[in-house]
Amino acid sequence: MSGGYVHNIDPVFADLGGVHLWWYGLGFALGFFEIQRYLLRHHLRLGLSKREVLTLSTAIAIGVLAGGRAIEVAFDEWPFYRTNPALIPWFWLGGMATHGLLIGAAAATGLYAAVRKKPFLALADTLVIPGAFLMSVGRIGNFIDGQIVGHVTDVWWAVRFPYADGFRHPVVLYDGAKNLLLMWFLLHVRRTNPTPGAVAARFVFWYAFLRIFIDLFRDYPTHRLALGTGQTLNIVMASIGVVLLIRSRLRRMGKLKGVALAPVPLRPENDVPPHWTQQVAFYALLVFCLAIPSNWTQDIPIRYGGRHAGLTHSRLYPPINWAPPPSSP
Repeated sequence: MSGGYVHNIDPVFADLGGVHLWWYGLGFALGFFEIQRYLLRHHLRLGLSKREVLTLSTAIAIGVLAGGRAIEVAFDEWPFYRTNPALIPWFWLGGMATHGLLIGAAAATGLYAAVRKKPFLALADTLVIPGAFLMSVGRIGNFIDGQIVGHVTDVWWAVRFPYADGFRHPVVLYDGAKNLLLMWFLLHVRRTNPTPGAVAARFVFWYAFLRIFIDLFRDYPTHRLALGTGQTLNIVMASIGVVLLIRSRLRRMGKLKGVALAPVPLRPENDVPPHWTQQVAFYALLVFCLAIPSNWTQDIPIRYGGRHAGLTHSRLYPPINWAPPPSSP
């Protein structure tokens, strides 16, 4: 193939005293910031004070990072971390799984709703919209770091990635575009279907169902599961989405037992501003996100050490046996 785009983007946008800042991590920071801003725009309707918005935003950010790391460690890189367990909390080594981000966000929101006695479905319906934005900008970060590639192809928009042979489908851009379209669709659902849980149910189903077909173009490394961990989780998530859609439909028809709690709107005079310590903690978390490099741990020094010597000569990257992922040529 003579056409196509040759990928030569540096995934590091700054080096501050040996601490590398990555475009991929910037996507997390922007996504968490948008979640906080979106909640602020709707906080009175949701019955949340500005202080509660910052608490919930911080909880979601922590849940997303913890969930993404946990699924990556448990399913994609367990042989590596089994022999290097002390490195599990070292986020700056890379290693985040997309489905884990969603699991962590759902767990954090559910825990917050239970502790603060807030309606979970109302929060979920609101959060999936900026959540789709986070998943979209995260995919742009994946494209910049060149870690996730599609199958070899001869389409004119194919990309030659630095660490894969031939021109390939830019599969993460397909998924990023899908997430942006999904955000638009969810906004439409929120305007036309006020049934509690309707927006969240559609996010769960359509995010996973459409990704099943997108991931058919992906060069998937297989680990424990024959389909690849991500594709298997797509199928599981889409199945859960079907159940949620049925429940949403039954709730709208009045055939589902129990009543979904609606938020009690907050009067402006009862709004409570966040404490400065909350603000410091939240923005410190956003800055920390900038140090997260990619979705795979073991090949960061190998792939990027040529451009940034600090990745191979730094106490932040211990002298262990780094290895490329199974999909690398």
